[in-house]
Amino acid sequence: MKIHIVKIGGHLINDQKDLNFSLKSFCQLQGYKVLIHGGGKKADFISNKMGILQKIIQGRRITDKETLDIVVMTYAGMINKNIVALLQSHYCNAFGLCGADGNCIKSYLRKKTNIDYGYVGDINSKSVNTRLIKFLLKNNIIPVLCSITHDGMGNLLNTNADTIASYIAISLAKEKNCETELHFCFEKKGVLRNIQDSESFFQKINFNSFQKMKENHTITNGMIPKLENAFFALKNGVSQVSIGLPNYLNDVNNKTIICP
Repeated sequence: MKIHIVKIGGHLINDQKDLNFSLKSFCQLQGYKVLIHGGGKKADFISNKMGILQKIIQGRRITDKETLDIVVMTYAGMINKNIVALLQSHYCNAFGLCGADGNCIKSYLRKKTNIDYGYVGDINSKSVNTRLIKFLLKNNIIPVLCSITHDGMGNLLNTNADTIASYIAISLAKEKNCETELHFCFEKKGVLRNIQDSESFFQKINFNSFQKMKENHTITNGMIPKLENAFFALKNGVSQVSIGLPNYLNDVNNKTIICP
């Protein structure tokens, strides 16, 4: 049983035309598939309209109570249902979920250290309800998960979508006769050497080169946690991890392959 785990984010979610194209590419993938999405830029837009200042530290959002309300409304509501409706238009039967639905993803409040991330949920190897996901897949239903989880005590929490995608891929890879591939899709062809040059993407990145890029600041901000999740997934049983534009799902050349 081969399963494609696809996470979409960045500007792809902001633009309806780009989103529709991304989902069309996703639907063309053969076999079982799961879609995970974020929506931080859309949440930023809504927050700004409401006059609520957002804080991002090291590529991760600080989620206070007001921000939690906004991301739940945006991710689990507007974005999730829009994606499900678009998938249905491409004859892909989809089912929209947050982590609380069917106890799909249970998280725990991140411990306060030198940075207080607020209402942020972290997850581990026991967080993902693989039984539910496999049930949906075997009934030809595509799970569409947003980056809202729950703690089992009635509280919703904001969880990094890349992390969710990684743990879903890892958890399913541990299931009997399951092989998983993890794809991170955003508006670039891959991980860029030069952010100003859209053609300067790495075809392959290994862990040592990633460490060097962090040290010399070739990559910063949101790309760092994305690559951390990519290497974590590869290390824990996921057969292939890649990063790039959504059309690379059917084009082996336009993407960055993550190597050990």
